[in-house]
Amino acid sequence: MKRALFVMLLALPLPGFSETKIDDQVRYVDEQDSAMNSAIAEARSTLEGFFSIAENPPEGADGFKLKVMVSDGFGVEHLWFSPFRKIEGGYAGVLVNEPNLIRSMKYGEVYAFRESQITDWGYVLNGKQIGSYTVCVLFDTMDASIVEQYKRDHGFTCDS
Repeated sequence: MKRALFVMLLALPLPGFSETKIDDQVRYVDEQDSAMNSAIAEARSTLEGFFSIAENPPEGADGFKLKVMVSDGFGVEHLWFSPFRKIEGGYAGVLVNEPNLIRSMKYGEVYAFRESQITDWGYVLNGKQIGSYTVCVLFDTMDASIVEQYKRDHGFTCDS
């Protein structure tokens, strides 16, 4: 059984949220996990709309981010990139998570990736997380008190 590593949250401070927020967590997920694969499919099916909003953000929107599946000889991880921009052949963004398995990438550096590698997207609108479909699935594997703290600290509204 192959497993991929999913990073829970974006490690950027969000406006209006406590600096003592709960730390990022990682979860291993089977590549065949139907709930996670459905979340990735939903994120991908709404990606065009996300890019449109990111290009012309409404008032109160910030923290635009992409979750990207990356791999090297040490494993597969789904990591957040923000900010990001369109480039020839795909996108480039700043890695905002500390990789746990991947050794070919470093926090804070810019990397290029293809649209086909994007597995999620998100942003904050007036203090509430929009998108972040894979994070909502990960909530199902976590202790309820931790999930509630994530929701308080980061504005998640998904029902898990």
